[in-house]
Amino acid sequence: MSVLSALSLWAVPGMLALIPLWGVIRRVPVYDAFTEGAEEGLQIAVKIIPFLVGMLVALSVFRESGAMELLAGALSGITGRLGFPPEVLPLMIVRPLSGAGSLAVTADLLKAHGPDSFVGRLASVMQGSTDTTFYVLTVYFGSVGIRRVRYSAAVGLASDLVGFLAALYVCNWFFG
Repeated sequence: MSVLSALSLWAVPGMLALIPLWGVIRRVPVYDAFTEGAEEGLQIAVKIIPFLVGMLVALSVFRESGAMELLAGALSGITGRLGFPPEVLPLMIVRPLSGAGSLAVTADLLKAHGPDSFVGRLASVMQGSTDTTFYVLTVYFGSVGIRRVRYSAAVGLASDLVGFLAALYVCNWFFG
């Protein structure tokens, strides 16, 4: 077994043993700290539920109303010139909104085109190289009470765009 395989095999059990040991060495009441953290995590989970429900309802309305298809059609001219297959446009639209929604779109693309097709590979790379920007802004910022996101949405969407373009470049380079 290689050193890297051994390290990866023991990384999580090692951390699970070392963290409480470090707490004991520093004279921290480990169990009490754990239960306080768990209680705080549960309170945060309850606090973010309204944000999560609102975002999921908005995404469902966006998809079911046909607005996603209209937006994909409007963007097809631009993306066509860049070399994006039109089949991946719904993924590009849904990915910044919802991880579960984009995973469903990716699964549909893989089912329709196959995992070894250019569309399947591009969808998989896009799924892995971009983030759910609005989910992050809604849930994480909402959980800590940040109301003014300032430039966060623009920067997040710009990084998603870079991720989509990088995915296209890498897929064309490797699978051309």
